[in-house]
Amino acid sequence: MNVEHAVSFPVEKFLFVFAIILIASKVIGELTERIKQPPVLGELIAGVLLGGSVLALIPSVSGQPGYETFHLLAELGVVILLFEIGLETDLNELLEVGVTSTIVAIVGIVAPFVLGFLSIIAFQKYGLLTFANPATGMLVAITVGATLTATSVGITARVLSDINKIQTPEAKIILGAAVIDDILGLIILAVVTGLIEASKQGLETGISAVNVLTITLKAFGFLIASIIIGMLVTGKIFNFIQKLKVRGILLLSAISFAFLYAYLAYIAGLAGIVGAFAAGLVLAKTGQAKIIEERLRPVSDLVTPVFFVMVGAAVDISVFNPFNSGNIPILIIAFVLFAVAVIGKFVCGFAVFKEGLNKKAIGIGMIPRGEVGLIFAQIGLAYAVFDIKLFSAVTAMVMLTTFIAPPLLKKAFGSDEELDNK
Repeated sequence: MNVEHAVSFPVEKFLFVFAIILIASKVIGELTERIKQPPVLGELIAGVLLGGSVLALIPSVSGQPGYETFHLLAELGVVILLFEIGLETDLNELLEVGVTSTIVAIVGIVAPFVLGFLSIIAFQKYGLLTFANPATGMLVAITVGATLTATSVGITARVLSDINKIQTPEAKIILGAAVIDDILGLIILAVVTGLIEASKQGLETGISAVNVLTITLKAFGFLIASIIIGMLVTGKIFNFIQKLKVRGILLLSAISFAFLYAYLAYIAGLAGIVGAFAAGLVLAKTGQAKIIEERLRPVSDLVTPVFFVMVGAAVDISVFNPFNSGNIPILIIAFVLFAVAVIGKFVCGFAVFKEGLNKKAIGIGMIPRGEVGLIFAQIGLAYAVFDIKLFSAVTAMVMLTTFIAPPLLKKAFGSDEELDNK
């Protein structure tokens, strides 16, 4: 341990910063929820306000005392988040989802990825982005395109529930497609992470069709093998664990299981969250799933906000100052990525061939990127694929899509009175 570093960030300061993060995330999350916006947006805003570009109350840049500590907490938070999402996902429903949802999901991934990829290539061509090595530019384009593929099933589901449309055919298509997006998004995340890791060995060999195919097969293979093997053994193991009398043993065993799966994913060269999600899918099939899910919520409430706050804290709002001529290129990039993000998802609603459905509502329901998009963006920053300016532009895109989707979705469905009069 680096004693000097530990002394420069003492325990009492850690406790103070942690308290500030938790309080700010919940207070601002409450305010955003009161204006009918998802709390995750409040947690992001809290991070921006607490970060180095505004109040500078929390470490937001690598090298600052305490940054590594809270970065580790953030990583823990995102592992718990994906484990929780996996627990809440019914594998049977994933397997039985309709053809319509599958088509919507595929179009909703391909369209924004292609548009985002081509946008970054165009930015390089016209000098808005410059890279010394062309392979670096290609890796950035792939990572940005991957970030644009995400859909936040949690945010969409919350909005549909709030406006009492969760049982409509459109809602079922949206949620089915969003869940498929999450699964495919994790595969894409694994591929992108693998490409980034490969690029460390040499950019020229890091990005190739063979590498993409190898990583994709490895990702699918890990998910399939871990789920099948897990389902063969976890039922009996957790039935036994539930009979034990030690306080908290069921929850701690479940969390340990998620950590073990995350570790195995790392060993396989994939992102740890892929393993955590797979662990959640496996435990969702056990008889203890509901108990674990309920007991996990307080743990998630404690550590997950740290991830979103730290993501927000990494945003440098000074890059959005339009009066600084040096910021014009990144503002253009942020605006284009936002437009691409909206268009890329909106068009997938029109891939539905069934008549009598509100295709606009389906497209709008796929727009919010939420926590999944932030995970992609944070990985891009952590692996130095994104610099702070590009990361801020991508994060702005995620925040804006999260912000505009709820009111647009509500308007697309119309008020209950309007629907009753039809």
